[in-house]
Amino acid sequence: MEARKSSAWKSNYVVTDRGREIATWDKSTWKSGGEFTLDGRRYRVRSNGWGSKYTMTDDSDTIVATAERVGRKRWSVSAGGQTYDFRRKSLWASEEELVLGDTRVGSVRKTSWWGGTIAVELPGLPPHLQLFVLGVVISKWDSEAAAAAASSSGGGS
Repeated sequence: MEARKSSAWKSNYVVTDRGREIATWDKSTWKSGGEFTLDGRRYRVRSNGWGSKYTMTDDSDTIVATAERVGRKRWSVSAGGQTYDFRRKSLWASEEELVLGDTRVGSVRKTSWWGGTIAVELPGLPPHLQLFVLGVVISKWDSEAAAAAASSSGGGS
């Protein structure tokens, strides 16, 4: 799966799987999170105020998945009675790894320094969960970029 920014001025991403467009990640304007439609079902992704916990709900507002401890070195996603563990590759890399024990089995990573394209390789996760993880990671990166911009401009106050 691959996600590519729809334009340089927007934070929306077109998601393709083997070259076929399957969804668009629509970033939320006011909150951390966003929405996407996959196979005719609409999903909403929202975070708590700190951006450390995310939930994904479907059309009927049923919670489908949660992500906990986002922003930490190790974090997890729970859905359908399963837990998937992730870890940040390093403080400097724009990559989050899916791990089984201590072994890397997949990742979400920027494929270029400018960040316009993201590779999603999460074997074993259904497509809606892969899109959830993608949305969480994009939201995390956007929030980190905003915090870095605010601190470099003197705190933004």
